[in-house]
Amino acid sequence: MPTRIPVTTPICLIVLTLTLTVSTRADDQHLTDNSRPAVEAGFRRLFDGQATTGWDGDMTVFRLEQQAVVGGQLQEKIPHNYFLRHEGDFKDFELRLQFKLLGEKTNAGIQIRSQRIPDHHEMIGYQADLGGRYWGALYDESRRRKVLAGPDLEKLMPLLKKEDWNDYRIRCEGPRIQLWINGKQTVDYTETDKDIPLTGHIALQIHGGPPGEAWYRNIRIRELP
Repeated sequence: MPTRIPVTTPICLIVLTLTLTVSTRADDQHLTDNSRPAVEAGFRRLFDGQATTGWDGDMTVFRLEQQAVVGGQLQEKIPHNYFLRHEGDFKDFELRLQFKLLGEKTNAGIQIRSQRIPDHHEMIGYQADLGGRYWGALYDESRRRKVLAGPDLEKLMPLLKKEDWNDYRIRCEGPRIQLWINGKQTVDYTETDKDIPLTGHIALQIHGGPPGEAWYRNIRIRELP
């Protein structure tokens, strides 16, 4: 119901009342849309928060909830690694997204420049890692099977929001891969092996192991010239 302002109310108070009403409504709109901010100039969404169009994976393991992709569950052990893969093939790009992990020992990550292994649940390629001692590390999934570069965890851990949303920024340009979590750079790695492909798919992982969930949202990309 509209606010009734007495005719005796000074004009300055009327203006203040209208200003506060507009301001409050703008703040409410911001809160409503906070989980889906505007896409930055030059970026496009890879996931619209409503459907997994353009992605493929085991949808008994992945689901959509609160405009996010959720991998895993908190009731039972996860038998092995699972990946939700985007159909696009990307070379040089900047990828931005938000994530949160639920569960005491949850591990997950974002595959980049990767491929599915034929007739297998695994993917092969670089992974921007999450969880445990791998926060913010660059791991070589199913290939060299080792951490290629990683941060000083003592400096990174105070910046992480446990069981809440965090920002991941991933930039691939030629042989150079850079990672940031919540604005803190965790990796600046240059590939020296000329046989390693510098193109491939992006995928979201939930790692096999104890019960846990990996949540991903606001996934957007800018391809570099």
